[in-house]
Parts: sequence; structure tokens; C-alpha cells
Amino acid sequence: MQYYNQNTLIYLNGEFVKAHGAGVDLFGQSLHYGYGAFEGLRSYSTHNGTRIFKAEEHFERLEESCNAINLPYSWNNRVLIEKTYDLLAANNLRSAYIRPLVFSGSNMHLTSSTKANIMIAAWEWGPYLGQNLIKANISSIERPNPKSFRVDAKISGQYINSIMATSEAIKNGFDEALLLDQDGFVAQASSENIFIEKDFKIYTPPLENIFPGITRQTVLEICKKLNFEIIEKKLTVDDIYQADSAFLSGTAAEIIGVKQVDHVVYKDHWEHTIGASIQRKYKNLVLEQENYEVII
Repeated sequence: MQYYNQNTLIYLNGEFVKAHGAGVDLFGQSLHYGYGAFEGLRSYSTHNGTRIFKAEEHFERLEESCNAINLPYSWNNRVLIEKTYDLLAANNLRSAYIRPLVFSGSNMHLTSSTKANIMIAAWEWGPYLGQNLIKANISSIERPNPKSFRVDAKISGQYINSIMATSEAIKNGFDEALLLDQDGFVAQASSENIFIEKDFKIYTPPLENIFPGITRQTVLEICKKLNFEIIEKKLTVDDIYQADSAFLSGTAAEIIGVKQVDHVVYKDHWEHTIGASIQRKYKNLVLEQENYEVII
């Protein structure tokens, strides 16, 4: 996967610069300690032109993530959104994945940084987990304890946990990992939220030890609009095994169906599940192919 070439531009501290010559601060806490925050957005080529899905929500969450770890955030989100559209145009991108990153200045002390930088990059990237149904396993890697880490913030260093879980899953012949929390309940996938269908109802873990995904919230809104009953409750491994079907949600992955978890293959054909209906509705939504009102 090539994320940039000699002509690719990124947005860095107020300027558009070539990615290959931007450089990196070798004495920053972000590099040494993972002290940074990032976001993931997608733009889509719609009949209304290039549109970034829920741009305001994503940049607001980026700011909230920085505030959660005392990383300075001095930028105007409205300006950043405008610059992101400019970045897409400069790189001739329409349907793209967008990665803003806030990283610290030079500081080798284990104290909050007093200076931060922002970078925004974009590249063409299909659905993170592909288009086909995936196989997942219950990981031996546990989701971080919310008492020890801000699991509701999108912090760079936290994703070491995700790398370990995903690498283990792939090594064992699966596509993705499902992580348990400190109490043994299913929390989420390495970088996506999980939903299961059972007896024509949708279930998903509550906002306790999971990442509050913007795509997850969109799924909740879609369910309300389509009158699908959705219940937030703690899920056991047996709940996952005994489900009729399952799917994951995330900006990078979008909506992706799960074929099996560990040795259990789901009995329902994906095309006939509620999850498949949500997947179709989500695609229509991001492509602006129909009217849609957010349910509050």
C-alpha cells in the first residue's frame, strides 16, 4: 500500500508541503511515548461533489482527545475542515481516507507537552477489512482498563494494543480480533465496534470500555430511523457465539459483516440480515443517495 509519492501534499501547521520532505521531530513525545491524538475520516464522491462524512464530529472528537491527555489544541475546526477540502483538491482526491494527527514538540520528560503540531494527510483507501465477510477470533489481548487509560479518546499509543491483537488474529488465520474487557465481556474489535443480531434484535456493548465510534453512533441512528430494535448491553463470549449474525462498524472499515467468530460460523445468510440492511443504508447515506435526518 503506497500512501504517498513524490508529489503528494499534506497539510502541516498551516501550510501545504510535500509529504516526502516534511521530516519528523526525533525528540518528540509522540515518537517516543505515543503521546499524540489522531482521527480517521472518509470523503466520498457524491452527486453533490466531494463530501467528507461527519467532518465536524470528527474534528470535534480530535479536539476532545487532545484535551483528554492535555495536548495543546489551538486550531479552529472550521478552518481545518476547509483546509482538508483544499488538501483533497490539491491531491486530486475525491473518495479518500483522511488522517489528521496532532503530535507533540520536543520533550523527553514525562510531562504534558506545551507545544503541538497538526498534520493532515489523505490517500485512496478501500474499506479497511475489504468487501467480503470476515473471520474474527476472541483475542488473548485485553482491551485497556478505562481506569488506567482514556479509552474513549483516540490516542496514538493506545493502538499498540490494536496492533498486537490484529497481528495475533492474522497469525491464527483470522482477519480481525475481538477484545474482551477487564471483566471478561466483549468490548470491541481492534479498531471497530461490534454489533450482533439475535431474534431480530441488534445488540452492542454499552459506552463503558469501548471507543465511542462515530460510525457506531450512525448505526444507532439508522436503527432508530428504520425501527430496528437496538439494545446496548454487556455481551459475553457466549452471546457472540450464539448470535444469528454479526457486523463491525468504523470509519475505515465502514460496515462489514462477520462470517464467523472462532469455530462458530453464523447460520444466517448475510444478505438477509438486519446488518446487511444497515450496511446498504449506510452506503446510501455517505453517498448522499437519499434524504436522511439524524435521530437525536
